[in-house]
Amino acid sequence: MLSSLMNIFRVADLRNKVVFTLVVVALYQLGANVPVPGVSLSQIHALETQAKSSGVLSYLDLFSGGALTRFAVFGLGIMPYITSSIIIQLLTTVIPKLEQWRDQGPVGERKITQTTRYLTVGLALMQATGLAFVFHGNGGGLLGTGQSLDLIPKFTIPRVTFIVLTLTAGTAFVMWLAELITQRGVGNGMSILIFANVVAGMPAGGAAIFASAGALMFSVIFALTLVLMVSIVFMELGQRRIQVTFAKRVVGRRMYGGQSTYIPLKVNQAGVVPIIFASSVLYFPVLLSNIIPWTAFRAFVSHYLTQSTSYVYISIYGVLIVMFTYFYVTVQFDPHQQSEIIRKQGGFIPGIRPGPSTERYLSGILNRITLPGSLFLASVALLPSIVMSAANINNYPFLGTTILIAVGVALETMKQVDSQLMQRNYEGFLR
Repeated sequence: MLSSLMNIFRVADLRNKVVFTLVVVALYQLGANVPVPGVSLSQIHALETQAKSSGVLSYLDLFSGGALTRFAVFGLGIMPYITSSIIIQLLTTVIPKLEQWRDQGPVGERKITQTTRYLTVGLALMQATGLAFVFHGNGGGLLGTGQSLDLIPKFTIPRVTFIVLTLTAGTAFVMWLAELITQRGVGNGMSILIFANVVAGMPAGGAAIFASAGALMFSVIFALTLVLMVSIVFMELGQRRIQVTFAKRVVGRRMYGGQSTYIPLKVNQAGVVPIIFASSVLYFPVLLSNIIPWTAFRAFVSHYLTQSTSYVYISIYGVLIVMFTYFYVTVQFDPHQQSEIIRKQGGFIPGIRPGPSTERYLSGILNRITLPGSLFLASVALLPSIVMSAANINNYPFLGTTILIAVGVALETMKQVDSQLMQRNYEGFLR
């Protein structure tokens, strides 16, 4: 393994990409630790203490690497960019103009990317405004404790405007950093920044579990983490390959086609997106409980939906993950579009007629492999929560999601590095 790592530094181009990626990540971590001017530092320390165990804020803080509870310049993190990308991807299937851009190739991709950027800035502006009002004494629902903190004691229009613009500018800068990593660094920039955030919180989460549960339970959770990591690697590399054969055709004096390739369908086709969707849906009632004056609704939310280790929360969470996995996979991989692409290129699946038959065949395979993929996602997200619920541990409720993100991004980055090493006749990582 060490010899494989040394291969990276033997290639000047790849070495420069790795160093550039590390520098950008370090710059991001710097911005994630600089508080926004005009907030109370003492209240920030109190917020960090209260937001460790549960509540909406603990989940949002997972993807910002703790920057949100520090009310840092990069406090919104990469989440507005992720949300914007998911929204545009979903709208592509229902808005003809976006679908037309998608089919235009690189030119259309640039238009979609520009639209995603504009939407990201708009979402960041709304989220920053909402957080400014929430952290001015209205954050009980986000914390899950019913208590509120006032991070902006001098709540004036100029000060709030400055804070909102600072957080929005920080999000735009983070978006630019992510695109820089994608263009000039190693791996997908958005995934790399998320990876840096969740990995940065792992030591503190492990220390919190050890302090609250003792060495024995910490050992059990650590062993479970290792098992989950091995399972994630196995499932992430698992795929169903559908063979596609292209008919021979003569163009001028040359003959083209007559070759076979395959369409790789991953078992975990949706990645971590269904978990993000399910968590967002579950936290929506928590936010509504601060607005709706219904005692029974508030009691239900307070007892069952604010604690991530509650068995009611775990059950609803698991069902939502399975549902959103099917939904997102259907949106991400369109059997009709794929069958049309195969037909237009003169290809066919052996034994299957082109057109509607190919579409039905792809839909059937996609449904079959999505079931184990959705159950796997639910298991990874829920098993640590079940174990910690049995041990009455609330300090690190998103362990499964953290492991899934970290291992998934690490595997994808290793594949990219490996492919570049193999192009230069160096032995890669994957064997």
